[in-house]
Amino acid sequence: MAASIINSYSDPSSTEWMNAPHSTGTSIMACEFNGGVVIGADSRTTTGVYIANRVTDKLTKITDNIYCCRSGSAADTQAIADIVTYHLNFHKMELGEEPLVQTAASIFRELCYNYRDSLMAGILVAGWDKRLGGQIYSIPIGGMVSRQAVSIGGSGSSYVYGYVDANFKPNMSKEDAVKFVTNTLTLAMLRDGSSGGVVRLGVITEAGVERSVILGDQLPKFYEG
Repeated sequence: MAASIINSYSDPSSTEWMNAPHSTGTSIMACEFNGGVVIGADSRTTTGVYIANRVTDKLTKITDNIYCCRSGSAADTQAIADIVTYHLNFHKMELGEEPLVQTAASIFRELCYNYRDSLMAGILVAGWDKRLGGQIYSIPIGGMVSRQAVSIGGSGSSYVYGYVDANFKPNMSKEDAVKFVTNTLTLAMLRDGSSGGVVRLGVITEAGVERSVILGDQLPKFYEG
């Protein structure tokens, strides 16, 4: 079966790739710093082995102070993010205050766990709240949840675990955290065929989120042997 799919992709006359699922086979990352969190992702979405979108936004707003980074099936992760946003809007109206990051992560975890046989979704939930400040929760495929000071995900993450382990430092400055996330994602994009495009960043603090984009020709340069 796998061989026939590969052969159909290599056949220019085949249209089987049009029915392949859209996947954010991807590189995503979140990192705590002294005052908040930095989130980042590449922008490539693939359909089988074809690039369907070069400038996807995988950093999805949940509330004003909570975002998620999405990897896996684009349709699944978009649907889950919409459902969590819906629930948290009601939660905010009932409480009269902004929801906690941990609450958002718990809803993501429940959905990913309950529908683990149907969904392909790896989520990083990151944000800031008045109780615990900047937080990151990793929810891999299957529906487990764990809080982490730095977390990476997607197909590109397997190439950069060593770099992250060697370079992450607790309580980094905002500038150092942004540079660290940018470098990590750039290295992942260089090695992973399912990652690429631009690097989208978000810095989440008590004041809200600052979004930015680093274009391909502005990414840091590394040895490309």
